[in-house]
Amino acid sequence: MTTLPTLLASGAALAGITRTVQCAAVLSLAALSVLARNPQRRRDARRTLALLLRRRSS
Repeated sequence: MTTLPTLLASGAALAGITRTVQCAAVLSLAALSVLARNPQRRRDARRTLALLLRRRSS
């Protein structure tokens, strides 16, 4: 039973790291969709951002 708190703490840390990486990805795509010079890159970034946000809400 002493390993249960360790597993829970590791799981919580992993969930926090995963959420941080996802947040960084969304923020970088949002910045790219606004700041990219090439219109095609802006469209691609907006499409990818829409996919990430749609998947995240479900």
